[in-house]
Amino acid sequence: MEIKFTKMHGLGNDFVVIDAINQSVSLTPEQIRFIANRRLGVGCDQLLMVEAPLTAEAEFRYRIFNADGGEVEQCGNGARCFARFVVEKGLTKNKQIPVETNSGLIVLELEENGEVTVNMGVPGFEPASLPFVADAVSELYGLETSRGEQSISAVSMGNPHAVLQVESVENAPVETLGPEIESHQRFPERVNVGFMQIISPDLIKLRVFERGAGETKACGTGACAAVAAGRVLGKLAESVKVSLPGGELVIRWSGENEPLFMTGPATHVFEGKISL
Repeated sequence: MEIKFTKMHGLGNDFVVIDAINQSVSLTPEQIRFIANRRLGVGCDQLLMVEAPLTAEAEFRYRIFNADGGEVEQCGNGARCFARFVVEKGLTKNKQIPVETNSGLIVLELEENGEVTVNMGVPGFEPASLPFVADAVSELYGLETSRGEQSISAVSMGNPHAVLQVESVENAPVETLGPEIESHQRFPERVNVGFMQIISPDLIKLRVFERGAGETKACGTGACAAVAAGRVLGKLAESVKVSLPGGELVIRWSGENEPLFMTGPATHVFEGKISL
């Protein structure tokens, strides 16, 4: 089986994007792990699949597979690449593109400057929506770890996020605490872990240890979750610049029961074919 693909990235969070509308594609978890392997395959944090929609409300179905072969619900940086891909491939002429994900409908908008704005929907704070084991909703939760009790926010952006506020992202224990919290027993389906440093109400620094991928250069849903958590705690403004190792995103959220918007770049790297 030979598959055509496009390599893209959003702030260094890199993807293999596959058109599964104009070619027949069926991949096993083992094949996805091979494609994602940086030494033996193409190399990527996630593989993105462009499929025909299952419902009339959407133009496309957007599926996301982590480097470990597991399918996940949402990926914000991938969503921006998805939008640019379907426009550049002539799959749509629309600038506003409703897309199905495993966590619901999102709307992608291609801006005049080439950046993409994504309506990420309403952040969720109910523990069951992540899922997260807790007795009730709270702004902060205590989480027991090998480094003592950590104070976290728990946020769903269609996928689960734990957000910790740190004094310095450069010195944050991302490599050790990240995987421990990712697989913590209170997150039955694992979790993405964000380490947030608040510089000012409209600027944060962020590093994210992603579920099934490890630390990445950028995580779009992680940026959304961090801003949502900071807003709920009363520490952040309505519009926040998020500085990640791979670059910057702008997140806008007016508050409770309102959708959150993410704006940032999507970059085409190269076209290729791979035989499986």
